[in-house]
Amino acid sequence: MKLFLLALRTVRREWHLPELRTLAASLVLAVVALGVVATLSTRIERGMLASAAELIGGDIGIESPQDLPDTFANEARQRGLNATVNASFPSVAFANQKTQLLDVQASDQHYPLRGTLELGDATGHSHIGHAPPAGSVYLDHRALVALSLKVGQTLQLGGRQLTIAAELLRQPDGGELFALAPRALMSLTDAEQAGLLGAGSRARHRLLLAGDPTAVQSWRDWVQSTKLPQGAELITTEQTQERMRTAFDRAGAFLRLTALLSALLAGVAIALAAQRYARRKTAEVALLRALGTSRKRVLGLLVYTLAALAVPAAAVGLILALGLSQLAWAFASQLFGSVPTVLPIGPSFAAAAMGIAVLIGFALPPLARLAEVPPVAVFRQSMERRVRRFDALYLIPLVVALALIWTQSGSVQLAGILAASLFGVAIVAALLAALLLFIARRVAPGAHPALRLGLAALARRRTLSLIQATALSLGLCALLLLAVVAPSLLQGWRQELPSDTPNWFALNLQDDQRAGFEKALTDIGGNKLNMAPLAVGKLTAINGKPVDSIKFPDERSKDSADRQLRLSWASELPPANQIIAGQWPPAHPPQAVVSIDTMWRDMFSLKIGDTLSFNVGEGNLDAKVGSIRKVDWSSFRVNFFLLLDPDHASSLPHTWLASFYLPRTQATQLAQLSRTYSNLSLIDVDALLDRVREIVDRVGNAVRWILGFSLLAGALVLSAALAASAAERRHEAALLRTLGARRNQLRAAAACEFALLGLVAGLTAALGAAGAGLWMGHAVFHIDGFVPPLWPLALGALGAALVVMLLGLAGTRKVTQTSPMRLLREG
Repeated sequence: MKLFLLALRTVRREWHLPELRTLAASLVLAVVALGVVATLSTRIERGMLASAAELIGGDIGIESPQDLPDTFANEARQRGLNATVNASFPSVAFANQKTQLLDVQASDQHYPLRGTLELGDATGHSHIGHAPPAGSVYLDHRALVALSLKVGQTLQLGGRQLTIAAELLRQPDGGELFALAPRALMSLTDAEQAGLLGAGSRARHRLLLAGDPTAVQSWRDWVQSTKLPQGAELITTEQTQERMRTAFDRAGAFLRLTALLSALLAGVAIALAAQRYARRKTAEVALLRALGTSRKRVLGLLVYTLAALAVPAAAVGLILALGLSQLAWAFASQLFGSVPTVLPIGPSFAAAAMGIAVLIGFALPPLARLAEVPPVAVFRQSMERRVRRFDALYLIPLVVALALIWTQSGSVQLAGILAASLFGVAIVAALLAALLLFIARRVAPGAHPALRLGLAALARRRTLSLIQATALSLGLCALLLLAVVAPSLLQGWRQELPSDTPNWFALNLQDDQRAGFEKALTDIGGNKLNMAPLAVGKLTAINGKPVDSIKFPDERSKDSADRQLRLSWASELPPANQIIAGQWPPAHPPQAVVSIDTMWRDMFSLKIGDTLSFNVGEGNLDAKVGSIRKVDWSSFRVNFFLLLDPDHASSLPHTWLASFYLPRTQATQLAQLSRTYSNLSLIDVDALLDRVREIVDRVGNAVRWILGFSLLAGALVLSAALAASAAERRHEAALLRTLGARRNQLRAAAACEFALLGLVAGLTAALGAAGAGLWMGHAVFHIDGFVPPLWPLALGALGAALVVMLLGLAGTRKVTQTSPMRLLREG
């Protein structure tokens, strides 16, 4: 206890020292940067899952090709969960002497449990409602146009006469992006009485649940411990919105990268400040040792001093992190509308613990070595220690840095790239600095007097110069990654979705409609039209063995083999596709060739050379697997699991899938186009595109917030690095003034010294930032064609040299004005 009180008095007495304040400020910045990003990421994750629940109509559920046993719903109700049951199936509707295949969903009166069901009445006004009562149905706009119907009229569906109670404007789980039929929502009672859900139907049954998250997790755990019916699978929020998932994953990676670099900058500043603080404490520790204080007690006093500084600083950082997190969420929450998420305090406390670990890891080694200061250092300056034992302590900062990168990156790739890049920067900086010192010894004798003094000063403080160059290089590399490379990565992400990205899809376009559709689309201002053939078929055999006789390893594979397939073909490899095995088929292959996605490869254990048999229309096609593709399913492009060669596939019965861009102001004119081509299904993806663009913009704003912390941390690194040799420089300046050196000569010598250090650090940092940015752009963020901005990085390197020189001159202004008498007084 006495030792701790002594440590508190030591902190209070030495608080005016710049080294101690740098340690405290660096810890606060590390906690704030890590805490804000961790808290914001946690809230975004919760908000995204809650938003996804609105998309599926509940928090969790089960989907099955057969009616589900009542056990699952009963278990949910026992846990206090709300439940709704629905079924989806294709069915033909009849009205006005027309027929139309519909994608029908039959639901009970509780649907939806999450999200909103938006309906339009006969007057054109919209309102929020639930599933229709018995005897009525909701149809979407495409179905109304195809059957020439209006709200209030009737149609025949499943042998029953139903009244159109409303137009279906928007619903949770509104079908797949490329649904092949217009949608209808009817009463589950009507569907059951009409026999649409009986044995042999193609219905997919769903049980959706919603309620307290703890109860939802409890029911999920119970289901996972229970055998599901054949073909059944869980519906979870994590499986929805894959496009948005990729966007949020990228956003999280950007935020974690910026916070991590800020924390590492703070760690470098802590290490430099601790090194200087240890040198300042040498005389005091030597006096304590001369008075009989044991090494153990000295080490305890230093550790307690560090703790007395760390705990209040971490508490301040924790409070600031929570406050700034709440402020940041006020902006980020707009991504999720009114989705409520409470402020999680766990991430901020974890950040405080990590910040303390950074302080201990980077500051403890130089302070622990003080315990080895011999008592004789009271009479002569001596820093002799048992190097073999205590030099191993300097592995602690490396271990802490690697642990910080590993835990905070959230990605093995990002952790490896960042660790390798920073390690490479440190090695190259040390080698360049050593080369500079070697050249200094050879060039200094014949150089300009100012340059000779600057080179001599670097060579005289060899170890300190190496430390300064390495620390400055690491700090500047982190700053260049944040200030130059990260915005460039964000810009590359934005360019993946330019303003004229196709925002509409048209399905079921016939061969004889293509020319007329293209002209009509051009007339209303559409462009970027791209058409792809689309054939619907079924997998019948793999390597000659019928799929019905194959025992698949899981139900998912069997279910996929039983479903209808969407086949397409192209003469060239489409964008967002990458061949990872095999070759793209030539223009005229001797036999049919199919290119498969990696998901199909894994699901059916396929390899190059295998044969797949398809039934398309009234014909059959045997195709050899010629290549395996990695598909970017997060892109807003038309992608397929299976691509055939055009030479053998173009004769298959098919329709066309068109994608195009239409300005928002012209979107209302699509209604006439829809009436002219009533067989088309038009799908608007503007909402998804806007959501992703908004995520990019908000990530950019968040990165700029964290860049502010990083700039402060970078300033601390620069000041700590340049202050590391202040005591030696002050002593040398006094000596040189005594020998007749003028102030201008000392300033010129200092300018040369810091300019050389800045050039080494800036050049190394620019090369490291360019390499790390190029590596991360392709391996982590998957931005095609990304190249780091070389000119800004080069200018950043020169600017860094200039800043280091100016800051060095500013810091040595008092040194150059040191009176020669001071040396005599200090003896």
